[in-house]
Amino acid sequence: MQTWTKMLTVATVLMVAIVTGSAQEATQQSEPAISAVGGANGESASAAPVASQPSFQNRYPRYKLRPGDAFDISFELSPEFNQAVTVQPDGYITLRGIGDVHVADQTVPQLTATLRSAYQKILNNPLISIVLKDFEKPYFIADGQVGRPGKYELRGATTLTEAIAIAGGFQDTAKHSQVLLFRRVNDDWVSAKIIDVKKMEKQGNLHEDPTLHPGDMLFVPKNRFSKIKPFLPSGSMATFAKSY
Repeated sequence: MQTWTKMLTVATVLMVAIVTGSAQEATQQSEPAISAVGGANGESASAAPVASQPSFQNRYPRYKLRPGDAFDISFELSPEFNQAVTVQPDGYITLRGIGDVHVADQTVPQLTATLRSAYQKILNNPLISIVLKDFEKPYFIADGQVGRPGKYELRGATTLTEAIAIAGGFQDTAKHSQVLLFRRVNDDWVSAKIIDVKKMEKQGNLHEDPTLHPGDMLFVPKNRFSKIKPFLPSGSMATFAKSY
């Protein structure tokens, strides 16, 4: 939750840039802007400390356990220790005959090694297998001017435009040309890229439509007309809409 709050802070900073016109310069850059959490385009926001240079994640990262995940533990030679456990909110599990062990943020191979080490205190060279039963599914988050903002399960290859459609499509107040895509680089860094969906749809060319990664967040800002509309006389609405 804290991470996404920081992401929304980045969105706010970029929104200011869009309104002032600086966002047009950002879209002309060929490389995506890499930002520390809390900042944009390499600059920290609200005097937040800038982290060290990011080290990118593995191409195929292993799933890490989170609170609420559940799994079965099987002992090949000591079935009396077989058990089903759930990761508690503090990241611990309670093991039969052992007690509490912290396992949050461990991959399945790391968890297996942790449990083998724990049970070697009471068993001779235990053979342990782990089967995940209930865990957090891959997801993306859609926010801003979409029909149904929220968190969605990521099933198979899904592009940015497909994700927008899943989230109910653009609202009338959406700025199609300045869709923000946030992607985690590591625990301290998030990349932020501006996608011109309006241009892609107008040209009928979706070659630049990025495929989402698990945990991605897309943010659709308001267009300029929606910000000015509440302050316009009713008789001027149609004229303004045509000029826009």
